[in-house]
Amino acid sequence: MHLYRKKKKHLLQWAIALGLFSAALLFLIVSSSRMEETVKREQQELLTDAVNQAVVNCYAMEGRYPESIQYLIENYGIQVDFGKYAVSYEIFAENIKPHVKVIRLGETENGEGI
Repeated sequence: MHLYRKKKKHLLQWAIALGLFSAALLFLIVSSSRMEETVKREQQELLTDAVNQAVVNCYAMEGRYPESIQYLIENYGIQVDFGKYAVSYEIFAENIKPHVKVIRLGETENGEGI
């Protein structure tokens, strides 16, 4: 009977260890998906900031806002991965700052998946 108690205690320790390992693994999976989403959001914000900065630089150097995003790509070194992002560039006049919006493909404007 002494051997039976040891086996039961040993089994309980394994069950606790397995539970702790499972909880840690679940925590890592959830954390990595949140971190991935944060990185994607920051990349989108960086692209938006870069395009807006190039727009202002163009106005400062040329006295007018660029007519298209393509002009910024060709003349101001903006790099856009059109496989990941769509860039909305709406210009009203040469002397009014254009409205720039960067949207990740596969998402709606409020961040939900399509």
